[in-house]
Amino acid sequence: MRFLLSIICSSVLCGFVSAQQAATELHIHEGRVRGAVSEGVISFKGIPFAQPPTGENRWRPPQPVQSWTGVRDATEYAADCMQLPFPSDAAPLGTKPSEDCLYLNVWTPAGQANKNLPVMVWIYGGGFVNGGSSPAVYSGAHFAKQGLVFVSFNYRLGRFGFFGHPASTAESKDGLLGNYGYMDQIAALKWVQRNIKAFGGDPKNVTLFGESAGGGSVLAMMTSPLSKGLFQKAIIESGGGRGLFPTRYLSKSLPNRPSAEQIGIEFAKKAGISSEGKDALTALRALSADQVVDGLNMASMNSPTYAGPMIDGKLLVEEPEAAFLGGRQAKIPLIAGANSSDIGFSPAKSREELFGPFGPDRSSAEKAYDENAKAEFDALRSAMAADRMMVEPARFVVQTQRTAGQPAFEYRFSYVAESMRKQWKGAPHATEIPFVFDTVNEKYGSALTTADEDMARAVNAYWAAFVKAGTPSAASLPEWPTYDPNADLLMNFTESGPKVEKDPWHDRMEVMRRAAEARKRD
Repeated sequence: MRFLLSIICSSVLCGFVSAQQAATELHIHEGRVRGAVSEGVISFKGIPFAQPPTGENRWRPPQPVQSWTGVRDATEYAADCMQLPFPSDAAPLGTKPSEDCLYLNVWTPAGQANKNLPVMVWIYGGGFVNGGSSPAVYSGAHFAKQGLVFVSFNYRLGRFGFFGHPASTAESKDGLLGNYGYMDQIAALKWVQRNIKAFGGDPKNVTLFGESAGGGSVLAMMTSPLSKGLFQKAIIESGGGRGLFPTRYLSKSLPNRPSAEQIGIEFAKKAGISSEGKDALTALRALSADQVVDGLNMASMNSPTYAGPMIDGKLLVEEPEAAFLGGRQAKIPLIAGANSSDIGFSPAKSREELFGPFGPDRSSAEKAYDENAKAEFDALRSAMAADRMMVEPARFVVQTQRTAGQPAFEYRFSYVAESMRKQWKGAPHATEIPFVFDTVNEKYGSALTTADEDMARAVNAYWAAFVKAGTPSAASLPEWPTYDPNADLLMNFTESGPKVEKDPWHDRMEVMRRAAEARKRD
């Protein structure tokens, strides 16, 4: 009898294991994948969306991934893209970087196949030189628990992702050059169109979102002729809007701003490669991955041998600001905003250098930023730099999208985790991320408080609501209105909770807006 029961129990157990295994296996366009289930969410990690960008594929557009036979294990992250990790990164990598890195990850609610769920696609930040999809704070599990299909992916960084050289230009058959990291992003979005139905997602309801360089990438995707129709909504977190980097061209040099090709020549010379012909490209591709990185990360991204994103004439034909001003951006619902102590850079060493550039608007600028002339200089410089780089440009994006007749919503993230309030006077760059993802436990651990958890649930709920319906209306939370330039209302995530209010920095924003328009005229 005991033997019989053992056989029955084993059969039941085997049946359960087989059912679990079947539930975590899916057939996509390229082959079968097996994920892992946890707390009602199935995750699939390390799925290739392009061939490894190594060898002859270095500095080429992403090549179609080859199909495989059998079942591919998709339970662990693949390597993040090659880089020199940045010690102070707000989202430290969970893998050892490698040049073989074009992989993506999917989180989906268990048992929701063929449900046509809304889809979120995440683009990480890191100044286009650091970052990856493996950090614990980027887990899509909580979004999946909200009834969404979540996708993250890797894209090439640094000189692997943004590079020009005359030899590369001569080799190209289709003229798609330079912005290889952006090409990877488009390839990932096309993968979503091919495959997301298998995970229960709706390819016609995709929201693209990102932070910092990832937010800037969303702007690039909204204005690129090569990404049309690949997503239907967008969220931009601290992604600028008036140009994160100075305009650079693939082949044309500007005064004091060499072309990407010229920068590539200088990098090659530094690596001991003097030729500019086909042999130069062969020699460049023979360099080790570490030699290509050459110490580049967030601390050294202004290196004279690194180009960064560029106007290449096919993928990027103009700066996002020009596209938005001309009404040539994607006409889709949008959320954009920045943090209360966001990032910015200013070389100013005196009040004169801070306020002098405002010209005839100087008195308005001084009144808006330091009416009593008592502000501490470093704090004043930081605030003005962040406003110019992140805060006002986010408002500009929302305003222009609203002018284009689209639902657009502005936010400011002012919440500081309770354990950090003695150190931070406001919310620094990137600190909204664990709240957006509801992964604050991964960030703050034992220092996490109930108030922190409440804010994370609120922000995560607003983002999920927008993805589902194109408007961030979340139950039991303050209603977030569509932006109205006359009212200038935004959602401020404050230390006392989400609050809809007229922008408390309205005068600052107007001063910066006028300054930006004056620069454009000049």
